Amino acid sequence: MQQNLVSIVIPFKNTELYISECVDSILSQSYKNWEAIFVDDHSEDQSHAILKNYSDSELRIKVLKNEGHGIIEALQTAFKQTKGVFITRMDSDDIMTPNRLEVMVNNLKKYGNAHVAIGQVNYFREGGVSEGFVKYEQWLNRLTQTGTNYSEIYKECVIPSPCWMIYREDFIACGGFEPNRYPEDYDLAFRFYKANYKCIPCDKVLLHWRDYSERTSRNHKHYAENSFLDLKVDYFLELDYDCNRPLTIWGAGAKGKKLARLLIKHDIPFYWICDNPKKIGKDIYDQKLKRFNFLSQLCNPQSIVTVANETSQREIKSYFEAQHMNAMFDYFFFC
Repeated sequence: MQQNLVSIVIPFKNTELYISECVDSILSQSYKNWEAIFVDDHSEDQSHAILKNYSDSELRIKVLKNEGHGIIEALQTAFKQTKGVFITRMDSDDIMTPNRLEVMVNNLKKYGNAHVAIGQVNYFREGGVSEGFVKYEQWLNRLTQTGTNYSEIYKECVIPSPCWMIYREDFIACGGFEPNRYPEDYDLAFRFYKANYKCIPCDKVLLHWRDYSERTSRNHKHYAENSFLDLKVDYFLELDYDCNRPLTIWGAGAKGKKLARLLIKHDIPFYWICDNPKKIGKDIYDQKLKRFNFLSQLCNPQSIVTVANETSQREIKSYFEAQHMNAMFDYFFFC
């Protein structure tokens, strides 16, 4: 029986050191009916030439020039050329496991439309990855194991950009690569969430995710933390905020203050809770900071937590649970 075509879209820029490993991992896939569409985002190294050598002997590989500038326009350029029943993305510095496409296609066929196939990831770096990346990998894989990725979507991007697959019609229905908003991977994850596409649980590592100092997500302004918070607030107000319930902010650090400014900008009323004795009772942005037990005085509140300390987060979560409050309905962790 003929396999359905999988379209792999791959933007690249100056990844000559790694791009051959990426291509070789695609060529080694157990699932054979794929097309890989690479789009050169104005590289200044030998990346394009390397890919051209591959495409000269492999008809499934196409190499294009970005019609604009940046990852989003490169993705848009690639998607225009796709013909696949399934759409997936890859980064040119990462490596697929040999069964990645097969596992994802089988999962989508099993679960059907309105689902997103995802996979566990393995971060790697010459000399070893940092503790922060190890924790992120463990957190992401824990969610992917059970398909509960959206349960913590306001913390970080819960769907790794180089490791998802979706039916073409579902991808188009939720906007595809069209929105010109960074960080584009996090925005796409929120649009999957908004469309109520279910994440398919996966217990297999399907991507080796490379980290290095020149990686775009480490250096470009579009991936700065303040961009993430703007995105989170906009989607929270659209998807989960209930204007008929009082809203509280937990935490008065840098992120709590940025969140307060964004809510004020949107004319959203809120109360501000803090456990720092030096800040309790003080006014910041004309908002008086209150003790955490103030929450008991509110009727059916929603809470956004910006406290980063893991021990404090566990204590706050325990408090919410003791009050019979539910995550992603009554409270939301933004870090």
